[in-house]
Amino acid sequence: MGLVELLLLAIGMSMDVFAVSICKGIETKKATFKQVMICGVWFGLFHFLMPMTGYFLSSYFSFFIDKVAPWVAFALLAFLGVNMIREAFGPEEEETKPGFGFKTMLPLAVATSIDALAVGVTLVAVPVEVWDTNEIVNTVLACIVIACITFLFACAGVHIGNAFGTRYQSGAEAAGGFILLFIGTKVLLESFGLLEFMSNTDVLFGLLIPFLGTIIGSAFVFVIKREIEEDIKLVLTGMAGGIMMACAVWTLLYPSVHNGMVITAASGFLIGIIFQYALDKIVPHAHVYMEAEEGPSSKLKYSHKIMLSEMIHHVPEGMAVGVVFAGFIDESIFVTLPAAVALTFGIALQNIPEGAFVSSPLHDRGEIKSTSFLMGVLSGVIEPVLGIAMIIIGVLFPGVLPFVMALTGGAITFLVIEENIPSMQAEKHSDKGTLTFAVFFCLMMALTFPMGS
Repeated sequence: MGLVELLLLAIGMSMDVFAVSICKGIETKKATFKQVMICGVWFGLFHFLMPMTGYFLSSYFSFFIDKVAPWVAFALLAFLGVNMIREAFGPEEEETKPGFGFKTMLPLAVATSIDALAVGVTLVAVPVEVWDTNEIVNTVLACIVIACITFLFACAGVHIGNAFGTRYQSGAEAAGGFILLFIGTKVLLESFGLLEFMSNTDVLFGLLIPFLGTIIGSAFVFVIKREIEEDIKLVLTGMAGGIMMACAVWTLLYPSVHNGMVITAASGFLIGIIFQYALDKIVPHAHVYMEAEEGPSSKLKYSHKIMLSEMIHHVPEGMAVGVVFAGFIDESIFVTLPAAVALTFGIALQNIPEGAFVSSPLHDRGEIKSTSFLMGVLSGVIEPVLGIAMIIIGVLFPGVLPFVMALTGGAITFLVIEENIPSMQAEKHSDKGTLTFAVFFCLMMALTFPMGS
């Protein structure tokens, strides 16, 4: 293993630390230079000690590394994540403690460096050649490089999380808690061999990109001073509809048909319509700009019904991202990398107005900004969860992928027809929504099939 490979390995190992450091920054009112350094030193130190420990004690620790360590990491991250989510729903005036003490940082440092034990074992089988010297010195140098890069990512993460969390405390803290749970689940699934496809690229973290779009859109409540104008609503609705329809047709249905499974694609598409229709009838929800409530009668607050309305939207979107990644991993399915990337970023883009369509109307109806933002964030949590589920199903049962892709395409098509298109016609003499729909449909098509592919 040369220096370039070592740097790439170190960056990959630092991603969990980076995400957790962002969470630490989120829960801190104002991170000082000392706190940033403490966070960096904790994570950097353990990313030096753990691989060295794995290297020297690989034969004795093999059972612990393979069987026990992932459960320890999952338990620690799950506990901390649930605690962050609980605090997000606590009283607004409650101040979050900085939490950079020994009792807080030790479990985080251990949990995020567990996989570094396995890396230490790997360094025995694949020695590092950073310097023209013996193997032990090269291993020490490699661990120092890993520790330094981890230190830098940890410090950067605290700064980024603090800048975001200081302003958007409650929703940001809830998002941070879900991310910790996400990372813990990732570590555990890797230990079972269900995520072996992640050896070359961290595909799973791509599932967080659409969730980020929801967070950004929800944050608009802190920027927008008045109710969103009708023309802007039409443009945003048309953009979201065009992106979703293009994803349904070109990224989900097309691969199913391309594999010669026309009957499978057609039946999956129709079942997807029925699936989304059933969600629409079973879940009580409210379409805020259409002033309409659907589903069974319920005593839920109106704000919760608005959140559930967008959550229904996010169900097929989360499934779509997961199943497309699964299709890309399975090379027998006609899903290209540009198609997977286009769908991921396309859904993230259209999630921005969807997040705004939760937080802004709730604030207009009297909810405080932090609560409105939190509701918007929570509406998108289901996306990465369903994305993980779809990837696991696709890896374990690759034969069902064409059917599930068509089903997801049908569900998204139902959403566009049932909500986006009627909303675009809210202003009878305006074609802004329709024209925007067409533009973004074509744009997504071009991104899905670049260079005439």
